[in-house]
Amino acid sequence: MSLLSSILVACAGKQPGNLGIQGGQLTACPGSPNCVSSQAVDESHRIAPLIFDDDPDAAVVRLKRALLNRADTTIIEEHPGYLRVEFRTTLFVDDGEFLLDGEKRLLHVRSASRLGYSDLGKNRRRMEEIRRQLAE
Repeated sequence: MSLLSSILVACAGKQPGNLGIQGGQLTACPGSPNCVSSQAVDESHRIAPLIFDDDPDAAVVRLKRALLNRADTTIIEEHPGYLRVEFRTTLFVDDGEFLLDGEKRLLHVRSASRLGYSDLGKNRRRMEEIRRQLAE
């Protein structure tokens, strides 16, 4: 394997084992500033959930369509009301999750870097881009 390939694999990081739904919630963000979640209680990690006003299943279909139209996104896991994706940049892989709350007409979101301490706001900006894509 070439040196460049080795570096790229190292930058991707290992997928965290604690992703998914735990007690009806997405995994809490770590203390580092490279994560955002609509279920976070602290302001530094908090981001608004995605809001919809139509059928919950239709909202999930729209979300999947928006994610599949992004060049940086791959859907990794899908269950009723839950999606896990990988967001790839040139050097890094971030993990994104979406959890449907059909009763409240919300899609909770979480996006976190696999490596490093700061993401320079990348996870927040990406989730806001997805919010804008869904509004179009």
